[in-house]
Amino acid sequence: MYAQCPECLTVFSINVEVLVRAGGKAICGHCDNAFDTLYSLHEHLPAEPFDRLPIHQQGLAPRIDLAIYRPPAEPPAVAEAPAPPDVLDEFANLVVAPRFARKAEKKRRWPWITACTVLLLALGAQLAWAERDAMIGDDTVGPLLRDACNALGCQLPLVQDIKRLSLVARDVQAHPSVPGALLITANLRNDAPFAQPYPVVSITLSDANGKKLAMRRLRPTEYLGDGATLRKGIPSDGSAALMLEVEDPSGKAVAFEFDFE
Repeated sequence: MYAQCPECLTVFSINVEVLVRAGGKAICGHCDNAFDTLYSLHEHLPAEPFDRLPIHQQGLAPRIDLAIYRPPAEPPAVAEAPAPPDVLDEFANLVVAPRFARKAEKKRRWPWITACTVLLLALGAQLAWAERDAMIGDDTVGPLLRDACNALGCQLPLVQDIKRLSLVARDVQAHPSVPGALLITANLRNDAPFAQPYPVVSITLSDANGKKLAMRRLRPTEYLGDGATLRKGIPSDGSAALMLEVEDPSGKAVAFEFDFE
């Protein structure tokens, strides 16, 4: 005989003798649910796959008239033997491998979800830091980052975009106090919507025939003595005046070229 737990839908093979002793009651060995096996008791299983065994609908007790045996005298009443206290537990232990069972309830997963969320945020922060120059220089994302940083009272790192630096004025003359040297002044303008660091300046000296005489690369620390100015950079839509002292190797330099790196 077969019966099915109505809670977890596990189908069990049952022993009729034990079932009679328990009055049709049983405890599911899968989910510990107590149920009446008579509702789903069947001699054979339906063809698989199936979800539920057919349920027997209870009705009125039928009247039975066709008798096949009647004792000559009513036997003396026999006291009903008390059911052993562990009948239901005994029946629960007679469980065979379930034919069909509902999946167990999933445990709480919020600690794993929280940990994964924190790790994703950390990964996103690392990627954002690695791509910070591109994000700050972007015409769409950059203004949002600057507004957020201004509201939080922080300062974004300086981003360099040489294409948005322009030379608006320049001049070269003999150094007034150093013989054989030149004093070069230049005015840079930052057309970017964000502050830029001071660039590496390349200076190429030429004679009157356009022949290149010398070339010098100057880092910002070499032509700026003010550390605070160096850290602030060239402000957005602002300008910076540069004063450079270079040696004229042949005394014939009359022209120069500026380049930024």
